[in-house]
Amino acid sequence: MSWRKASCTVAAAIFSPVDLCPIIRLPATSDSRRALDPSKCLRAPRRCRGDAVRVTLTALLGGQGVLLVGVGLLGTLVGVRAAMESFGNLEIGLVMAAYYVGYILGAHYGPGIISSVGHIRSFAAFAALTAVSVLAFGLWVNPWAWFVFRLINGAAVVGVYMVVESWLIEQTPGPLRARIFSAYMAITLVALAAGQALLVTYPVEGSQLFALATILVMLGLIPIAVTRVQEPLVQIPTPLALGRLVGLSPLGVAGAVVAGVVQGIFWGLTPVFAQRLAMAPGEIALLMGATIIGGAVLQYPIGHLSDSHDRRRVLVATSLGGAAAAFAAGWIVMKGAGGLPAMAFLYGGLMFSLYGLSVAHTNDHLDAGHTLSATRGLLMVYGVGAFLGPLLGGAAMKVAGPLGLPVISGSMLVILAVFGLARMLLRAAPAIADQAPYVPMVRTTPMVLEMHPEAEVEPELDLTGGGSAGPHDHGDGDIDAR
Repeated sequence: MSWRKASCTVAAAIFSPVDLCPIIRLPATSDSRRALDPSKCLRAPRRCRGDAVRVTLTALLGGQGVLLVGVGLLGTLVGVRAAMESFGNLEIGLVMAAYYVGYILGAHYGPGIISSVGHIRSFAAFAALTAVSVLAFGLWVNPWAWFVFRLINGAAVVGVYMVVESWLIEQTPGPLRARIFSAYMAITLVALAAGQALLVTYPVEGSQLFALATILVMLGLIPIAVTRVQEPLVQIPTPLALGRLVGLSPLGVAGAVVAGVVQGIFWGLTPVFAQRLAMAPGEIALLMGATIIGGAVLQYPIGHLSDSHDRRRVLVATSLGGAAAAFAAGWIVMKGAGGLPAMAFLYGGLMFSLYGLSVAHTNDHLDAGHTLSATRGLLMVYGVGAFLGPLLGGAAMKVAGPLGLPVISGSMLVILAVFGLARMLLRAAPAIADQAPYVPMVRTTPMVLEMHPEAEVEPELDLTGGGSAGPHDHGDGDIDAR
């Protein structure tokens, strides 16, 4: 069995919720565009090429999934280890926020770097920086050094994401882009959750877990690096200006900010919160994993509900439910009661739904031709919120101890709910039939938004062997500022 067939089958079984990779036989010398069987390809060239594309997509998604397992492990490990090393709460908040500084810088400057030096060289440079930054945590245990390492790691990881996502866009035919986008979002959460389970494999006090995270990151890069793909053109339209976004959808922007804040608090400081409560590594992994899996499972029913009701009501209810879950988690900790993982599962489902609801609500007031630029603008707003989250959480824990974390998270969600209620009094809701469909969203880069179901795409290839679909004729239209 070739490595292509093996990686394709395993990755599809573990990571992908859609059928990306039936059992495919590729000659050892085939690339992603070459025929699998000359006789078959003479009769059905489009189907032959479609099989090759399936293999390429599965390799890219599978490799990215393994890489994200390492990234998920590292994020939790840094927080737990920082707390064990007696870093102050404000210091830890600053260290964890540094990732999002790198995220914003990488998202801003990454496309220019990729365009200047090419995808292959950029991929090698970003991958090397990612590996170096992960290993450096175990060599220099100092809050200021870790701030620098987190910043570099954030920028480098985003750079790797951008290269891989641009290849995904290049390889994904128009008719499949919505499915691949959903698969990519699901893979991201499942892989990040899987990384939490590895926290118990070695002592947190040593350097083995940093080495393990590096190994996973580099293993994930192998199927990506050896997959032959055509170099795509990097084009990222300018995001809508913040002022224009606020004018179009104040609640959408506020929701993106608050979603960034509470998710930044979760990713950056929940491991610190748990360590301060003297939880064992296995308990910390369970707490983190339950929250992430809750986000992966509950986003879909919440999103479906928002498609058939006034989305603002769903957003407000989700915010209030998330606040109640956060306060309940604090009560459980204060009273020493059981059920914290179950409450974390519920909180994760509600918290992770907020960003997708905010994006969908904003899109309810846009013409389709402006969806990408608006969504990219919201992504940058989310990044700023995610940077502020660990700073606010660190300050809250400094004042109130570990219980300050669920209190600040719940308070931010209450503020969003109150703002949402105020907006409902000031603006009529769009007709349900005019609402854009909800799409599960997690932290990613502007690059992959080309596959957003609401983006303007033109079908390129029918992977089922049928005829090609005609191009969609989208008018430019004007932004509807209802």
